[in-house]
Amino acid sequence: MRGVHLTMAMASLERKLESFIRMQKIGLNTIEIDVKDENGEVAFAAPTVPLARRIGAAGSYYDPAALARRAERSDLYLIGRVVVFEDPVLADRRPGMAIRTRAGGVWRSGTGLGWGNPYDERVWRYDVDVAEAAVPAWFDEIMFDYVRLPTDGNLAQAVFPDRVREPRTRTVTRFLAYAAKRLRPLGAQVSVTVFGLTASRDLGIGQDPRLLARVVDALYPMVYPSHYAPGELGLETPEAHPRQVVALSLVAFRRALHGRRVRLVPWLQDFSLVHAYSAADVRAEVTSARSFGAQGFLLWNPSGRYTAQALRSR
Repeated sequence: MRGVHLTMAMASLERKLESFIRMQKIGLNTIEIDVKDENGEVAFAAPTVPLARRIGAAGSYYDPAALARRAERSDLYLIGRVVVFEDPVLADRRPGMAIRTRAGGVWRSGTGLGWGNPYDERVWRYDVDVAEAAVPAWFDEIMFDYVRLPTDGNLAQAVFPDRVREPRTRTVTRFLAYAAKRLRPLGAQVSVTVFGLTASRDLGIGQDPRLLARVVDALYPMVYPSHYAPGELGLETPEAHPRQVVALSLVAFRRALHGRRVRLVPWLQDFSLVHAYSAADVRAEVTSARSFGAQGFLLWNPSGRYTAQALRSR
């Protein structure tokens, strides 16, 4: 797998979309595109998801069936990304389905965004309804993201109505098992994005790769070097060592997933934060992913500008 991420806005621009499809000639074989994003927006209106229309989440960014046909004609594997619990639209329009505060209001993250309540099965149904609407259009795979509890904001004030007395890892795994039960009979693979450190230790957010591997077809760890704090993985400045970060992270995942039959495909950094990332840095990540047992890779750049050389076959 050699793929890139597209936002729904990128897919709405004909020339932009065509430029990505043409990347198939240089090695691209996978496109991952937002079906539902971090802002709570859904890319298209579907009659099977009336709640998206009622709360104003349904957009008209692209026609999923037409998009899937174009991907198929170019022999591209198409993944639909569905962001789950971070959902400011749902939280604001249906506060009864949101994480609450001790004072009774809608709890918000450090960036001011509301979240759906991970223990509310109405939230589960809504997000899987959105995913299910993409599958008949021949999206090959549904990738769930933000399938976890929040990590920032005033967590001490967060209240989870109807909280189940079980480990958080169990709650997250149950959601994905529910999603897989609904989507696999329709012919879709089911996958999940996880934090890069979840194979090394419990982050308290509900993501346990070994448990998740029981119910999904693929795991996509985010091993962006910029997302590791100084000292993580024994590296003083992880962002300056892309090859080592990817290698050490994948070694931990392979150890955690030993005996599990699941695809392991990392998200790689193709953007710059503190350290200016060059084509050589991105190629170093790709080389490391290939050397340490990944079944491919996906590149992430929110601006949609990707290192073409990194997409060439081995």
